[in-house]
This record gives sequence, C-alpha cells and structure tokens, in this order.
Amino acid sequence: MDENKLRLTSSEIGTLWGEFINGTLIDVVNRYMGSIIEDEQIKSIFEDAIKTFDKQKQQIVAFIENEGFPVPIGFTDSDLFKGKPRLFTDIFCLNYLHVMTLHGLLGHTTALGVSVRKDLRHFYDSCDNDAKKMYHQTIELLLEKGNFQRDPLFYPTKNPEFVSSQDFSDGFFGKGRKLAATEIISISFNVKKSIMAKTLSIAFSQVAQTKEVRKFLTDSEKTSDGHIKMFSKIMQADNLPVPKSWETEVTTSTDSPFSDKLMLYHIGFLAQASQNYHGAGLASAMRTDLVAAYESVILKDLMITKKWFNIMVQNKWLEQPPLAPNRTEIAKGV
Repeated sequence: MDENKLRLTSSEIGTLWGEFINGTLIDVVNRYMGSIIEDEQIKSIFEDAIKTFDKQKQQIVAFIENEGFPVPIGFTDSDLFKGKPRLFTDIFCLNYLHVMTLHGLLGHTTALGVSVRKDLRHFYDSCDNDAKKMYHQTIELLLEKGNFQRDPLFYPTKNPEFVSSQDFSDGFFGKGRKLAATEIISISFNVKKSIMAKTLSIAFSQVAQTKEVRKFLTDSEKTSDGHIKMFSKIMQADNLPVPKSWETEVTTSTDSPFSDKLMLYHIGFLAQASQNYHGAGLASAMRTDLVAAYESVILKDLMITKKWFNIMVQNKWLEQPPLAPNRTEIAKGV
C-alpha cells in the first residue's frame, strides 16, 4: 500500500489547520520585527525564520488542498501596517522569537504524534529540525549578548534521598520542604511565559484601535501580572531568583503595526497555550501550595479565554476549523 495515498485523518487535518493559523500569525509579527531590528545578527535570524515558514506554508497549503479542504485565511498582509514606528527593542524581538520557537517545537511534536501518513510525518520531522536549529540559534545569540535568563542553580547532595515525611507535600506555613528541581521546571517556564504575555499585552494595549480590544488587553495584562507575582512569591520564599520582566523593552509608540484581530488572537493563543503548561505544572506539583496556585491560574486563564472567545466571535474574527459531518442535518436534507 502506498502510504502517501491514504486520506488524512481528522487529527491530521486539524494539526495542519492549526499550524497554518498560528504559523501565519507568528509570521506577520516576525516580518514586522525583522523590519525594525537594527542589530544585524538578530535581523539575520529573523530572515531565516521568515524563509523557513514560507517553505512550510507552501507545503501545508498543498496538503490541505490535495484533501479538498479550503485553505484557511489565517493572517495576511492586511493584518500588518507597514512603516509604523518601533514598538519593541531588538532584544525583546530576539526573546520573542525564542519563546515562539519553543511553542513551535511543542506543536510539531504533538502534530507528529497524531500523524500516520508517511509524507506528513516527514514534513513534521522537517519542521521539528527547523525549529531545533532556530532554538539553538536564539539561545546562543541571547547568551552571547548576556540576555539569556537561566533557571535557578541547585547544589548537589552527597547521596540519593527518599521522602520520609508527610510534610513533603505541605507547602503552607513554612512547615514543608523546599521546592524540588522537578517543580522548578514548570514554575520557571510558566513565569517566563507569563512575562511574555504581560509584555505583549502592554504593547498591544498601547496601540489597539478599539476600546473593547484595549480593555481586554489591559485585563489580560493584569491577569498575567497576577500569575507572575503568585509564582515569584513561591520562588522567593525559597530564596530563589525569578526571571526579570521585559516591560522596559516596549517603546511608548501608540501607532499600531498590527490589526486588532491579530493582537487579540495572539493574546488568546498564549492564554490557551498557558492552560496546557499550567496543567503540566499541576501534574508535577507535590506541594499543596503549588497545587492551589496552579488551580487558581488555570481558572483565571479560562475566564480570560471566555472573554476572548466572545470578542473574536462578535467581530467575526475567529475562523472555524473543519467540523465532523452533521448526520442529523444531512438526513433532513434527503
């Protein structure tokens, strides 16, 4: 059997659809950032990112069209207002590309995990390799420029140890133990993601054209700030450093380079993604205060996502993914 002649499954179509929508979103932002960046090393990496997605986009379109599905609209030149003043510093742009590359790596891995057809698996292998290359490039350049924020360092113990008390799970009132290295993974990762979401919310709220979108972005900023403070407090209680904020990497420009649709979708995308990361953190948490913290931020993210969904739908900005056939409606038409 020729595996490449198999019809794509609903999961495979769904991943391609998501790759197109999110990919075109990030591509528009990357093209804007590439146009304002002055540092030649950073600009070169953005040029590579733009070329890489252009290649991937053509392949995604071919997969979708060959299955007879309509190609999504996604985000286009109509969402980018060229020639606008600088909204971000070069270093923020590099940090942005690094964080979005992490999203890409995780997304490609998920897509590969549900792909069966050989040509699609090879496509996601290629996407994963491209993302890994970009991941290494962004880290190396951030390290070179002294702007990569490493996670807290621990000192080694002499021997392996076993949990010996119920206090291991107690994080309240100072009775429990210190944070475990396995818990730091998610805490540090989630703080960095919240810092990115807060910074983008601040920048976008300065340039949003409608009051409704501006209010949502302001609310999103407050939500992200609450997440940062909650997890930072937990880390600081154990005398651990927290990642620095990026608010000062946003200029005072009020002239938008992006459509409200793009900015609103971007923040919603980050809020939805954070639910996955917070869920992973909840699963790895072994201290009661961490469990409570993750449950709180997940609930707040759900509330933000609900508001986001309502605004997107009201403005007809939310594209509908392919749906399962409605057999009841089909039968009525017979």
